[in-house]
Amino acid sequence: MQQGRQSWRVVRDRIHEWILSGRYGPGDKLPKDAELALDLDCARSTIQRAMQDLSDSGIVERRRKGGTHVRKNPLVRATLDIPLTRLEIEQRGGQYGYQLIEKVKRPPTRAVQAAFGMTEPSEFLQIVCLHLSDGRPYTLEDRWVSIDTVPNILAVDLTRENANEWLLKNAPYTRIELKFYAVNADEETADLLAVAPGCALLAMERTTWVDDAAITTVTAITAPGYQLLSRS
Repeated sequence: MQQGRQSWRVVRDRIHEWILSGRYGPGDKLPKDAELALDLDCARSTIQRAMQDLSDSGIVERRRKGGTHVRKNPLVRATLDIPLTRLEIEQRGGQYGYQLIEKVKRPPTRAVQAAFGMTEPSEFLQIVCLHLSDGRPYTLEDRWVSIDTVPNILAVDLTRENANEWLLKNAPYTRIELKFYAVNADEETADLLAVAPGCALLAMERTTWVDDAAITTVTAITAPGYQLLSRS
């Protein structure tokens, strides 16, 4: 059977429909991911991505080694999708541009190890890039990608395709952690984002996993005026 023909959104909506129709009621345990993948004719990673969205929305609860259950008391949450920066800029009427600043294989820093809860360091690919809107700085990304989990990233021409877009298409995640905080621009950041040194900027830190395997952690520092949109 050929798998992977269904998008994760279609699969998510199908599972959600099962819950709304009463096929799986509050507290019920859903079938294993592998069983759902077979039933819905899709890849297991597609099921995992769909379940992650349902979990983020407060509809199901996933526990390690405990399976996935329909929540007895569904939560109401605002959800944030990982933005596809190019589309984000184009939807606001801007012309997207991209500059690769640095790409290098190296052991992760202590901060990266801490983000993933790693006990032993392994080789990562560090990617620093600048996203542009109408030729002006929009977002500065400092990204670390696990080569063990996503080895194909090494074959990507990152001068032409940005890692944000490639990873969202090719490395579905099952867990995400988001942090938002303010930073003051150091001289290098100020130069790249065309702001004054010391300028207060919004930083967004995202870390993703597939099961327990690290995928990527990225710190995105945005230019003044950036607005983050959410859906509920």
